[in-house]
Amino acid sequence: MAVLPIQPTPFFANKNQAFWNLQLAGWGGAMMLRAMSALANGQPPDRLVIILIATITGFSISLILAVIYGRLIRQRPLVTWGATASVLAVATGVYAFIDSWVLDVAGATSGTASFANLFVGIYFIDLTLLGAWSALYYAINFFLQVEEQADRLERLEAQATSAQLAMLRYQLNPHFLFNTLNSISTLVLLKQSETANAMLTRLSSFLRHTLVTQPGGKVTVAQEVETLQLYLGIEQMRFEDRLRSSFRVEPDAAKAKLPAMLLQPLVENAIKYGVSPLEEGAEIAIVAQVVGPRLRVTVSDTGPGMTTDDIEDGLPAVRPTNARRDSTGVGLANIRDRLAQAYGEEHRFEIRSPESGGFSVLIELPYETEEAEALSAAQAAPAQASLPQKPAAPPAVIPSHTHPKAHQAT
Repeated sequence: MAVLPIQPTPFFANKNQAFWNLQLAGWGGAMMLRAMSALANGQPPDRLVIILIATITGFSISLILAVIYGRLIRQRPLVTWGATASVLAVATGVYAFIDSWVLDVAGATSGTASFANLFVGIYFIDLTLLGAWSALYYAINFFLQVEEQADRLERLEAQATSAQLAMLRYQLNPHFLFNTLNSISTLVLLKQSETANAMLTRLSSFLRHTLVTQPGGKVTVAQEVETLQLYLGIEQMRFEDRLRSSFRVEPDAAKAKLPAMLLQPLVENAIKYGVSPLEEGAEIAIVAQVVGPRLRVTVSDTGPGMTTDDIEDGLPAVRPTNARRDSTGVGLANIRDRLAQAYGEEHRFEIRSPESGGFSVLIELPYETEEAEALSAAQAAPAQASLPQKPAAPPAVIPSHTHPKAHQAT
């Protein structure tokens, strides 16, 4: 049987209710302290009535001060503190005058003490009380303002990160889209309508996948591989036997999560710079495995390769060889930026191109799964842990040397 957790509501979640709670608790505590002091000193019970009147008076004056301070706190510091000191002095004078008058009327003072002496003595006592109340009021409100500004800054940073991720992701799609549309246009001109229709179908499926996922969202490796199969199916119709692909995905790695559309630009680069320049084409291999607490994904090709220079500003600076003279390294830099946005320093990104040829990109990320996220959510909200959970889909393991060829025209 699930036990409902006790989740305390933040005290200042409702500022109005918090103010009244503090008012009642503060002035109630002050009245109890004065009453206990009066009884301990052997004063008559009617002195409790005078204390009650003084407490009600202070409570009422503090409400007026709260309204005035609420307006002053939005002003410039010099205006705020100067006006606060003046208002506090006047409010304390009113408070002391009422207390003195009540004590004088009730005959609770000695006959030798004048009203002026009584007023001066009570003034400093009331000044201490209202001064402490004012200091607490400003301290709490300044704290709430700082918290509100911090929350606003976090939201702005999250929005900026999301916008940057979207920008980096959307930079990766147009090149592929233009090439595919040009291929479809060529097929239409050659009257190969069946092949063009098949390519359009695959393109629509691929775009549907890219539009469903959020720019900053994550998918499992199995889902990412499914998207890659759609992409390679389109490119297979362009390059035919020149494009060969293989997938090797471990069962545990298939369940791991990574940023959506992270691998597609790597495969696109492999096709552009590894398959296209060679008459015999090249093979593209995608390997995903779990190494300790991390997910390791490698995308490699058997193309002509590429040389790398120094790393500039944390991004791989790519110097193309003659075989890859059109490379700008923008796609690789965008992927590195996406990883930095999503994982900070908790990732690894390396590009390798041996002298014998070929090119590979290695990515290591923290190993995250949907089950782990569900467990964390259940621990944060145990009340929902007893609800029936939808069983996770079995991991998709793609056999090696899979050729995504379908509906290819003869």
